[in-house]
Amino acid sequence: MTEDLKTPQRETSQQERESSQQESLQKPEKEKPSWLKMKPAELEKIVVELYKQGEPIAKIGLILRDKHGIPKAKLLGKRIAQILKDAKVALRNENEITTKRMNSLKAHIEKHKHDQPAKKKHVAHMWAIKRAENNSIIS
Repeated sequence: MTEDLKTPQRETSQQERESSQQESLQKPEKEKPSWLKMKPAELEKIVVELYKQGEPIAKIGLILRDKHGIPKAKLLGKRIAQILKDAKVALRNENEITTKRMNSLKAHIEKHKHDQPAKKKHVAHMWAIKRAENNSIIS
């Protein structure tokens, strides 16, 4: 009698398991949200202005998110770097950015001699520049 009370469990085939796994791994379609009213031309104008003001690409994305309500620039068609390339704006390379950051850290360390985290960052930037130089020599 107790055997009759057990509900039979359905065995899933390997094919069904694989298809369900594939469905769960697929990324959702990236569509422009209905509440986003900005046009791609407006976005391009804002991105170019921010870059000319000296903001790095990563920070431009944060500004777009926080001040303009744009979750991702790519939702409007292009990535930020692609927008800048299409606008024919000269992109700063990593060495320029790192060198600028090192100079500002050096000035900070001269004022605040006991700031150990700043000194550690300065050394890390020095090593990053050496690594970049070595990679460019090897290439």
